[in-house]
Amino acid sequence: MKLDIYNKTGKKTTKKLTLSDSIFGIEPNEHSVYLAVNSELAALRQGTHSSKTRAEVSGGGTKPYKQKGTGRARVGSTRNPARVHGGSAFGPKPHGYEKKINKKVRQLARKSVLSQKVSSGKFMVVSDFTMDAAKTKDFIQVINNLNLDGKKVTILADEVGDNLFYGSRNLKYVTVIPAKTASTFDMLDCQTLVVDVAGAESLNAQLAE
Repeated sequence: MKLDIYNKTGKKTTKKLTLSDSIFGIEPNEHSVYLAVNSELAALRQGTHSSKTRAEVSGGGTKPYKQKGTGRARVGSTRNPARVHGGSAFGPKPHGYEKKINKKVRQLARKSVLSQKVSSGKFMVVSDFTMDAAKTKDFIQVINNLNLDGKKVTILADEVGDNLFYGSRNLKYVTVIPAKTASTFDMLDCQTLVVDVAGAESLNAQLAE
């Protein structure tokens, strides 16, 4: 598979990038994409929510009244879950939400998203994203040259330098990620996926393993 390469001025160059059909041209497997995205989003949850049990709330250290002879229900603490100011019986406690999936499923999911983006014309290859200065104005000009203004864009660069990072971080509709660490959700959650040549070759080599 050969794709056109554009430069930062938005013009198509005379060169073409050769990519593997087994990575960028497969039949997308939607279930693997679902499993990968579900696992990635679950792993983002902090899991720090917590409530106090009857042993952790303050007070309730002594038996409020004697066991027998009062005519009232027996009770050992004023902090049992049935009472006001009591602890929680089955409240949340900190725990992880990670969901394990096999490496082959994760790789298939990434290949599926890349192939879907290519087949739908939402994949663009740019020669490079090196910036001379860390200026948002300069980065916006590059986005406009590529006719991506107003679109939700994910840029996969082989190396995210300081100028590229600082120049793009103020744009809420643009996300810049190193190509090797981009997850399935990162590549899926955009209208257009833009990759520089080195980043595309990196993905080509990484997913071929």
